[in-house]
This record gives sequence, structure tokens and C-alpha cells, in this order.
Amino acid sequence: MAMWDKIKDQAKTFQQSQGTRGASGSGQGSHGPAGGTRSGSSSGGSKAQLIGMFKSQLASAKNELKSGAYRDASMAMCALVAAADGRVEPAERQRVEELIVSNEVLQNFPADQLRQRFNQHVDRLLANFEQGKAEALQVITKAAKKPAEARAVVQTGMVVAGADGSFEPSEQYAIREACTALNIPPSEFGV
Repeated sequence: MAMWDKIKDQAKTFQQSQGTRGASGSGQGSHGPAGGTRSGSSSGGSKAQLIGMFKSQLASAKNELKSGAYRDASMAMCALVAAADGRVEPAERQRVEELIVSNEVLQNFPADQLRQRFNQHVDRLLANFEQGKAEALQVITKAAKKPAEARAVVQTGMVVAGADGSFEPSEQYAIREACTALNIPPSEFGV
């Protein structure tokens, strides 16, 4: 739970540093505990809120995120998160695929291209984790040239990682590695 609170603060700071204070800042100002009035649901709420925030940050950049580098890097990121614990159940693969094709920003790309790239990476990770990881990180690195794209790749990974309501240590580790590959301080995302 503390993990999510930390990420929430980071994300809020990140949002402010992006200069998007306007509408978002006023709604859920710095007095976070106000959200806790929904007895007990605050931790669940904060996760959902956080994922929502990453989604809206991504959506606001939708028009900039049309490059092949972003598409390929974000699919490699999703595969890394899905396979972070070294295995991917068919149901999990399907769930992540659905998240990918229903993601507003990723709808900039044909669904079959996304599925193909995601599954290719997952297959490689399952066949040989270390080699698959090295290949995925290599693809992720290609998005490092444009900071907005690089952050969007990590945000996409966070949305996928947090979608099931838990954020496993192995998923956090995968996100940290991607941050390193993209020259983004992992602390920016609270990992």
C-alpha cells in the first residue's frame, strides 16, 4: 500500500513538473487523505486513481505517440511486465492483449501489429528469459531519443502492471530496468 502512495506522490509531482497542474491539480489537490473518506477503499482507490492518471497522461500525449519506436518499445515493455515473474499463463497473456488493444493511445496502431509484437516478445522471454529480456530492453532503448515517448513507454508498462490491482516486485523490477534503458530515473515512477 505504501508503495502505491509513494508512486501516487511521484506521479503527482511528475504531473506538476509537466505543467499540467490546471484542471487536474485543483480536483485532487495536495490534501490526499480527502480521498480516504470512502472508508477502507482508499488504497484500492489510489491504485485505480493512479492507473487512471497514467492513462490520462498517455491520452493527452496521444497525438505525439504515433511512431514505430513507441509502438515497438511499449509492446516490449508490456511483454516484460507480463513475463516479469518468468511465466505467463494463457489467461494472463490474453488479459494483457485485451488491455493493449483497448488502450486509447495504442489504438493509433492496428491491433494485429500490436498483438504480433507483444506475443513475439512473450514467446522469446518464455523460451529464454535472459536473452528475451535483453532483446526487449534493446527495443525499449529505441524510444529513448524522445523523452515524451520514453515516459509514455514506462506509463504504458505501469498501466499494464497495475491493471490486476497488484504491483508485484518482479513487475517493479522490470519497470526499473526499462527506466534505466530509457535514461529515466525510476524514482520518477516510484519504483
